[in-house]
Amino acid sequence: MPPSRFRKPKKKVEKTKFKFKPTERFLKPDPRYANLVVAKLINQIMYDGKKTVAQGVVYGALDIVKERVKDKEPLDVLVTAINNIKPHVEVRSKRVGGATYQVPMEVNRKRQQTLAIRQIILNSRTKKGKPLASRLADELVDAFNNQGASITWRENTHKMAEANKLFAHFAW
Repeated sequence: MPPSRFRKPKKKVEKTKFKFKPTERFLKPDPRYANLVVAKLINQIMYDGKKTVAQGVVYGALDIVKERVKDKEPLDVLVTAINNIKPHVEVRSKRVGGATYQVPMEVNRKRQQTLAIRQIILNSRTKKGKPLASRLADELVDAFNNQGASITWRENTHKMAEANKLFAHFAW
C-alpha cells in the first residue's frame, strides 16, 4: 500500500539509556557561598522554577541568622542545624505474610541530608504570619540550638524506630 498523502510518516525515536538525569551530578554550588548544601536548600524551596526568588528567601534567611547568632558564620549554623536534624534510623513498611510491619532501618548519608532539608522547609512553611525568610531563619536557629519542630520530628522518628526494633530482623 503506498504511503498516504494525509498521514505523516513516523519518525524514528532514539531511545536513551536512562529515563532521568540525577540532579546531584549536575548540581552547581550557589553563587554567594559556593556551597552545595545551600544550593540544595535553594532548589528545595524553589517553586515553579523561580530560582532567584528562592535564592532571595535563602540568602535573606542566612542574613537574619547572621544577626541572631553573632559568634558563628551563617553557613556553619546551617550545616550544624542540618546535622542536628538528620535522622539516623527510620521505619519502613514491609509486608510479610499478609501483615505489614514497621521495620527500623538505617538511613544513608544522602537521604539523611535530604530528609533534614525537607523537614526544615516543611516546618518553616507551616508557620504563618511572617515572611518565609524569617520563618526559615527561626527554624534554622532553633535546629542549631537543638530545639523546635524539626528536632521533635527527628526524636519521634527515632522513638518509632526504637519501639519497632523487635521487627529489625525483617530488614532487607
